[in-house]
Amino acid sequence: MRVLIVDDERAIRSALRTALGMEGIEVEEAGNLDEARRRLSEGGQDVVLLDLRLPDGDGLSLFDPPGVDAPVVVMSGHGTMDDVVRALRRGARDYLEKPVGPDRVVVTLRNAVELSRLHRENEALQEALGRAEGSRAIIGRSPAIESLRRQMERVAASEGRVLITGENGSGKELVARGLHDGSPRASGPFVSLNCGAVPSELIEAELFGHERGAFTGADRRREGRFEQAHEGTLFLDEVGDMPASMQVKLLRVLQTGQFERVGGRDALRVDVRVLAATNKDLEAEVQAGRFREDLYYRLAVVPLEVPPLRARREDVPLLVEHLVEELAARNHLEPKPFDEEALAVLSRHDFPGNVRELRNLVERILILAPPEAACIEAEHVEAMMPRRRGSGPVWDAQQSLSAQLLEIERALVREALAAHEGHVPSTARALGIERSNFHKKLKALGLKDQG
Repeated sequence: MRVLIVDDERAIRSALRTALGMEGIEVEEAGNLDEARRRLSEGGQDVVLLDLRLPDGDGLSLFDPPGVDAPVVVMSGHGTMDDVVRALRRGARDYLEKPVGPDRVVVTLRNAVELSRLHRENEALQEALGRAEGSRAIIGRSPAIESLRRQMERVAASEGRVLITGENGSGKELVARGLHDGSPRASGPFVSLNCGAVPSELIEAELFGHERGAFTGADRRREGRFEQAHEGTLFLDEVGDMPASMQVKLLRVLQTGQFERVGGRDALRVDVRVLAATNKDLEAEVQAGRFREDLYYRLAVVPLEVPPLRARREDVPLLVEHLVEELAARNHLEPKPFDEEALAVLSRHDFPGNVRELRNLVERILILAPPEAACIEAEHVEAMMPRRRGSGPVWDAQQSLSAQLLEIERALVREALAAHEGHVPSTARALGIERSNFHKKLKALGLKDQG
C-alpha cells in the first residue's frame, strides 16, 4: 500500500513515515497543496492522509477538479463537527483528530483502501449484471414481473413522471433505473436521494444546493441533486417521508421548473425527469393531511406497483441463481448451486423484506454453509432461516418474565432491522413506532443505532 501524507508539519510527516514504514506501508510526502497535486498527477497512491490546514489553502480544495482518485482520510488538530461534515460531504472516507496514535492511523487507512476496493467491485458487478439493460435487469418470468416489464417499456420512452410503489426491498430503485436506462435520457446522469434518510434541516440543501456562506460549514457553492441530474433523471426514494415544508418547495419546482439554491437569489432552471418511490399509501397520507394532494398528482402521472416477492414465488429459483453468482464473487467464494429441496424451502417463505431479505439470506447461507458441501441443501437453508413467528417463545424458568419479554422484543426488533438492512426509518414505520421513540428503544435494547 502506498500513502500520500499531506501535512505542513515536517515532524508529523516524519513520525507517520516511520510508523507506517514499520507496517510495510510505502509513504510519499507533500507539505502543501501544490506539491500534493503534483504527486497525485504522477499517480500510484492507494490512499491520501490529508491535513485540513495547509499554508496555501484549505486541504479540502484537493477535492476540486480534477479531484482525487484515491480514497482520502482527513486529519486535523483544530477540527470541529462542521469540519467533519464538510470533509465527509466532499468525499473523505474517514476523519482523524490529532494527535492520533500510529495503530489508529494504520487501521483507518487500511479500512479506507478496503472500502474503496469494495465500492469499485460493487460498481463493476452492477455493470456486469446488466444495469444498462434497463428492465431486462429485473429478474423473473412470473406474470407479475412480465406485466411490470411491459408497463416499464411503455413508460420509459415518455417524459411522464412516475410514482413507483411497493414494499421495502421489492426493487423500486431497480425499476427507476430501468426506466432511466430505457429512456432517451439514458446517456445522462441518474441521481437518487432517499428522502427518509436525510435530516429535515438538510434536505433543501441536498435537493437545491447552497451558496457559499448560506449556513455554518457552507464554505463553497455546492450543486444540489436537481443540478446534478440535469438532462437526466432524479429519483426521489421514500418521497412519502418528505417534510411538509419541503413538499411545498418541491411542488413549486415541478410546476415552474425553477428553483434557487439555499442562500441564493438567482432562479435556476434544469431539464430533469423526476421519478419517485414510496412504500406508503400516499392516497391515505393525503386523506390524513400528511402529504399534499397537489404534489401527489404531480408525481403520480403514471403509477407503477412493484409486486412483493410472495406474489411471485415462482421467480425465487431464478433470483437465487442470479444472487449466487453475484454474492459468491463478492465474498471470494465458490458459487454453490441450491438443490431443488432447498429452493422449495425458500419459495415457501413469505419474505417480508422481499428481494432484499432473500439477498441477505442467500449471502448468509453461502458464507456459513459447510465448505465440503457440493451444493446447498434444504437443511442448510432451514438452519439459516429467520425464526418462525408462529413457533412462539420457550419459557425459561431461570429468568424473570420481564427479562424474557425483553429478550423476545430484542429478537423481534433485530429481525425487523435485518429485513430492512438496518435502515431505521423504514424499520420504525414497519413496526408502527415513531422514529424518535424507536431510537430510544434501540438504545434501551442495547442494539446498534445506525441512524
